[in-house]
Amino acid sequence: MASTSCSTPTDPSSSIPEDTATKVVNKRYEGLTTIRSKAIKGKGAWYWAHLEPILVRNSDTNLPKAVKLRCSLCDTVFSASNPSRTASEHLKRGTCPNFNSVLIPNSSSVSSPLPISSSLPSPPPPPPSHNHRKRSSHMITPLNSLAVVESNRFCNELGYSNHGLTQQHPNLMLSGGKDDLGALAMLEDSIKKLKSPKTSNGPSLSKDQIDSALELLSDWFYEACGSVSFSSLEHPKFRAFLHQLGLPGLSRRDLFGTRLEHKFHEAKSEVEARIRDAMFFQIACNGWKSKNCCSGEDNLVNFSISLPNGTSLYQKTVVTGDSMSSKHSEEVMWEAVMSICGNNLQRCVGVVSDKYKAKSLRNLEIQYQGMVNLPCQVQGLLSLIKDFIKELQLFRTVTDNCLKLSNFVNNKPQVRTMFHKYKMQELGCAGLLRVPSSKCECRMDFMPFYVMLEDILSSARVLHTVVLDDSYKVVCVEESIGREVAGLIQNEGFWNEVEAVYSLMKLIRGMAHEIEVERPLIGQCLPLWEDLKAKVKDWSARFNIVDGHVEKIVEKRFKKNYHPAWSAAFVLDPLFSMRDTSGKYLPPFKCLTHEQEKDVDKLITRLVSKEEAHVALMELMKWRSEGLDPLYAQAVQVKQRDPLTGKMKIANPQGGRIVWETCLSEYKTLGKVAIRLIFLHATACGFKCNWSSMKWICLHRHSRAGLERAQKMVFVAAYSKLERRDHLNEEERDGELFCYDGEDDMLNEVFADAPSV
Repeated sequence: MASTSCSTPTDPSSSIPEDTATKVVNKRYEGLTTIRSKAIKGKGAWYWAHLEPILVRNSDTNLPKAVKLRCSLCDTVFSASNPSRTASEHLKRGTCPNFNSVLIPNSSSVSSPLPISSSLPSPPPPPPSHNHRKRSSHMITPLNSLAVVESNRFCNELGYSNHGLTQQHPNLMLSGGKDDLGALAMLEDSIKKLKSPKTSNGPSLSKDQIDSALELLSDWFYEACGSVSFSSLEHPKFRAFLHQLGLPGLSRRDLFGTRLEHKFHEAKSEVEARIRDAMFFQIACNGWKSKNCCSGEDNLVNFSISLPNGTSLYQKTVVTGDSMSSKHSEEVMWEAVMSICGNNLQRCVGVVSDKYKAKSLRNLEIQYQGMVNLPCQVQGLLSLIKDFIKELQLFRTVTDNCLKLSNFVNNKPQVRTMFHKYKMQELGCAGLLRVPSSKCECRMDFMPFYVMLEDILSSARVLHTVVLDDSYKVVCVEESIGREVAGLIQNEGFWNEVEAVYSLMKLIRGMAHEIEVERPLIGQCLPLWEDLKAKVKDWSARFNIVDGHVEKIVEKRFKKNYHPAWSAAFVLDPLFSMRDTSGKYLPPFKCLTHEQEKDVDKLITRLVSKEEAHVALMELMKWRSEGLDPLYAQAVQVKQRDPLTGKMKIANPQGGRIVWETCLSEYKTLGKVAIRLIFLHATACGFKCNWSSMKWICLHRHSRAGLERAQKMVFVAAYSKLERRDHLNEEERDGELFCYDGEDDMLNEVFADAPSV
């Protein structure tokens, strides 16, 4: 083989002077070295990573006389006249014994496995020789030996002879083509598996470890509750990942079969046991308010149970229509109460619901007067934003102006192009201004308006630049609306109004989110609304809004959301006891209005029997005058810093109820009312289905078996989620990762640097 011959080529010095010959050899060497260095950096042929130029020197004069290529894998030396051919025949054809496991980039051939014959004893090496040609002629690789021997045997059996072929091409490969070693690789793979069938590339795990790992994996899948599709379990790369860990694959039948049944019955039994052990409980239902208000899809109403120790338990999910009457929603709630309580209705203290229809909740209280049914505070605050949109002139003005601006920028091609260009320069992104649809506008959904204001405020500097562009001035000449929009953008009053509306909405949304996370008790409702009123008053002063209409709307929504149990829990909970001048800790009756004091008396007498009503009122007067021992009151009110949020929180959230059950045991009648009232939650934020599980249940609601299976999956997921005290959706948590909460005043920098007009 020409490429494997290492004999010295014709000496260039025989026909040209010695100095010139040396220069030619050096130049050839430097050229090959340069090519190799570039190739190693990825700018040349693949084979230079394995072939290295070397200088062969004259033993007498020590001057370079030739350039050779040395294989860095096996140290064989070749002629440097044709590197490509050398690489093809030495490396790709398998002549190099150490090139079997190397992958050839940019080539059709794949990495070659070790040949079968490599398991045989290696022949003794040939005697050392300084003649490179002789040494190379004896270096026949095991792969070549296998190919030639097997082909000889095959040809002899058929009566043919390949003597001419082997003589003519002594290194000819007969295993499948010029560069195709795939069939031989597959055959060798099969033989290896037959020789050692129990070998595995993955780690060796015990049966207990495998069972434990699959149990955790299935738990994660159930708790994802539709976010991970069943098809993903059969994805080749996921199966390869499990194989690398030494784990078998999970099948759909396995997950939908005994594993799911076991998990469901385990969670169901635990929930039922906790409900039986509880003295009383509150039922929370959420999902009446569809998140996709414009989609027309069915809602999923989730029922959960709040226990006196502060934990929540999932009960069930009911599929309802997009719009339900008060009577129907009342029936669904009552059916849930009866299914949980059975004949012992006294154990159910009440219902808290995110659907604010006072008639449904009042009717349930009339049917059983021992219940306290409350609207959710989160929905009460969000409804306040809708009140502003509907009743406040400032909101209507800002909405109209922002719709006019957004529609003009989005729909006018010349303006849209300029907006994209300057937004990309300023913010690094080029998107349209988000505009609410007409359906959302009719349904008074505030979120589309909120994001529209957010987009406009974040693009304030961009919009200023657009209207100062010469191309925009041409548009203004042609269309009057262009001049109106330019006037809005250049009017500081417009931006002050937009920021005022956005700030108020952001303030209320922030409080609603905090309430949803903290899940306050009803005794905290009055302080929360007082805090909201104080913040709204500060907002009015900041933006110079002095007509008092905003405060009236807040007060109207407060009265609509108010329940007498707020006032009763506020004065009965030792958490809110106030120290007077004598050192006593007395209930905060002085913080109530005269009407709210009457509400406390009426509620307490309603929650006890007629025979006990007089006794309860007498004990209430004693509680009002004597209060609580200072030591116990201070212990209940101790606060500590939450390591996760950094906020100061009550160290003993169940302290008030425990005080009534122990050191205030002399209040026999009032105490029974107090411990049932002060533990009630003011929000319906139990378990909330994520979008995937909602779609999953609605998709299978027409199949009895499919719906039952989906509900079991949701039950297992909800049980685990509530065990972790996790009350947020995955979508909400993921959304927080992408939210950027900038400064409240986004316009100071804009107007400070805006060009003068």
